[in-house]
Amino acid sequence: MPERPSQTIIGEAPAFLAMLEHVSRAATLSKPVLVVGERGTGKELIAARLHFLSPRWERPLIKVNCAALTESILESELFGHEAGAFTGASKSHIGHFERADGGTLVLDELATISLRMQEKILRVIEYGELQRVGGSDTVLVDVRTVGSTNADLRELVAQGQFREDLLDRLAFDVITVPPLRDRLEDILPLAYAFAINMASEMKQEYFAGFTAKASSSLLRRDWPGNVRELKNAVERSVHRQANQELQIDNIAFDPFDSPFRLRKEQIRTTAELPSEQRVRKTVLPMNFDARMQETEKELLLAGLEKARFNQRVAADLLGLTYHQLRGKIRKHKLDHS
Repeated sequence: MPERPSQTIIGEAPAFLAMLEHVSRAATLSKPVLVVGERGTGKELIAARLHFLSPRWERPLIKVNCAALTESILESELFGHEAGAFTGASKSHIGHFERADGGTLVLDELATISLRMQEKILRVIEYGELQRVGGSDTVLVDVRTVGSTNADLRELVAQGQFREDLLDRLAFDVITVPPLRDRLEDILPLAYAFAINMASEMKQEYFAGFTAKASSSLLRRDWPGNVRELKNAVERSVHRQANQELQIDNIAFDPFDSPFRLRKEQIRTTAELPSEQRVRKTVLPMNFDARMQETEKELLLAGLEKARFNQRVAADLLGLTYHQLRGKIRKHKLDHS
């Protein structure tokens, strides 16, 4: 029986919950599925979830990183080979499609596969049959194929780098994993989970938490590397914290950051910004005081929502002291306590 995935999926953002519901519906079928998303979003966890929620959950789950293998090695690994098929092939080898019989085969980094290999994979998906390298016998397999990629496969089809018929077969259903910047509600819970695990790995008795400054810096970041980047930054910060009894105040986003690092500063002046970023479109005449009150209220709400109504974090996000924020919350009657 295959092992369950060791990593717990954490998320409560609406976009993430909707994606998980999509996964639950797709898992009941044996049709091919594509899992797409930016790097570091957790596509491998979603592919595993598809398997373990499916009727195939007791059968093998095989994952292949297609980008890590040359074409000839990938062909042998996927389809197997017979003894004598090539130099060094002293005995027959069972490929991943056969090993995954009755279960699920995940093809990670799908876009890196050559056109010739794509044709062979299409035949397995279409007819459930394959031939080992150097063999002539047809082997029948029952495998659910899940493709995973951060590439735009439709664009690759247009460029002639990906087979349209294979994409049609794989894209029976497409699950898009949302980026972390669209999961603001999940950033702090994920950060705490990663920090607690790292503290445990370091044999610490407990994790003291993040300061409001650290929490706001986590929420401010755009996270181009998504959950993987968040995990690395949090674990690095816990590792570098000398006193485990103190809350983490600074997040180590960049492992190369150093006062001795040579760098070329590139500062964009206000005049270099697009005009729509410099001036909010204004309709005149207007009530200046009412407009300023409305803007202040909008900014307060945005800060509170991004901080998940943690007022100390919201104050830091807005560049206010805690008492200044409290006064403005009372002024606009926004107190959620």
